Amino acid sequence: MRDSDHDRQPHPRGDAHEFAEERESLWRITLAPTIWAFHFVISYAAVSVYCFRYDHLAAMGTLRAALIAMTALMLAAIAWIGWRAFQRWDVRGTGEFSNPEGNAEDRHQFLGHAGFLLALISFIGVVYDTLPLIVLASCR
Repeated sequence: MRDSDHDRQPHPRGDAHEFAEERESLWRITLAPTIWAFHFVISYAAVSVYCFRYDHLAAMGTLRAALIAMTALMLAAIAWIGWRAFQRWDVRGTGEFSNPEGNAEDRHQFLGHAGFLLALISFIGVVYDTLPLIVLASCR
């Protein structure tokens, strides 16, 4: 067997490696919406508990600052996830927005495309969740 014939043989663990990458990508595309959901729950629960317990206080400056700092961290995490998904999508390298062939590389690019769009929607959702914190001055 020549060296060139040996190079063409499929790797015995190629399918397992490919499946592991797809499984990782499937988990990765759920991270941005999960961060959005946590942000929503934490923000609204914190404000509702604060307003229920400390309604006599006019302003909620410390809570607002903490929630805005949390929002900045979560937006940074979602942006990082979106950037990684955009790199996986590889639309700049291929020039194709769709992948009609359906091979393994197309599946990887589709998962990157889906992850990028979910990160974009999640980023916008976190921004909209934060608007009441910025607009409202107190619990009343």
